[in-house]
Amino acid sequence: MTPDTPIDASPFADDAPHPPSRQIDTSKPSVARVYDCFLDGKDNYAVDRAVFNQVNDVTPAIARLAKAQRSWLGRVTRFLVNSAHIDQFLDVGAGLPSAENTHQAAQRLNPSARVIYVDNDPIVLAHGRAILEENDFTHLVDADLTKPDEVLGHPLAKRFLEAGTPIGLIQSSTLHHVSDDLRPHDIVRRYMELLPSGSYLVLSHFCDPEDGGEGSHLARFIEDVFANGPMGSGYFRTRAQIEEFFEGLEMVEPGLVRLRDWWPDGPLLQPATTGDGLVLGGVARKP
Repeated sequence: MTPDTPIDASPFADDAPHPPSRQIDTSKPSVARVYDCFLDGKDNYAVDRAVFNQVNDVTPAIARLAKAQRSWLGRVTRFLVNSAHIDQFLDVGAGLPSAENTHQAAQRLNPSARVIYVDNDPIVLAHGRAILEENDFTHLVDADLTKPDEVLGHPLAKRFLEAGTPIGLIQSSTLHHVSDDLRPHDIVRRYMELLPSGSYLVLSHFCDPEDGGEGSHLARFIEDVFANGPMGSGYFRTRAQIEEFFEGLEMVEPGLVRLRDWWPDGPLLQPATTGDGLVLGGVARKP
């Protein structure tokens, strides 16, 4: 494909069969289920809680960050619906349903807003399909987020995302689970090439503050737990590396910032902590 190829130009046929369902492996932790622990969810197993406890015992800030991220995503979604007039969303690597999902935030303001979730974790697919079964404007695609052409070429994506109309692409805490070997910047670049002008990129990512002190120490500890432990992935990148995801796009103020600083709903009554700087988020528009 060439840049800006319409979404419906994929070689995947509309009647392509769905892949067979996969078994849920409860002997290994899942990124989606560990995040569920941080959000006080109940869709997790002992192996997931073990990873959660390992991190939480040393730095409870991560649970706070996970909840801050959920709140940030709600604010971003409301901005895109209200101010940017986006009425269709592609939420990639969406994870397990929890409080205030993208479709809930969007459809509260625009009941006909369309949301396509993308994930390939079996438990996410099972729970997500059950929850979304009666929502005609929200669908779940079983696909690998590292393959943009396959995601946007999936029959459900082609059927429910209107080609030529701007889309809100959400990459919330996804790309820090993608190794450099898979070229995450190229993945994001390809998504944006396939989306029409006026589309938005919403992205949050683990950040190494490079402060030579407590922040970097926490980053290295968490990276070791996620990347070198049973989770298998979790990479902290520098601010400059995260900014690179937004190359060629128009950043929305206040730019790439700590999640708490991106248009908070009200006064920030709690002082910032070192942990707050471990995740940065930003929103940008494709010209």
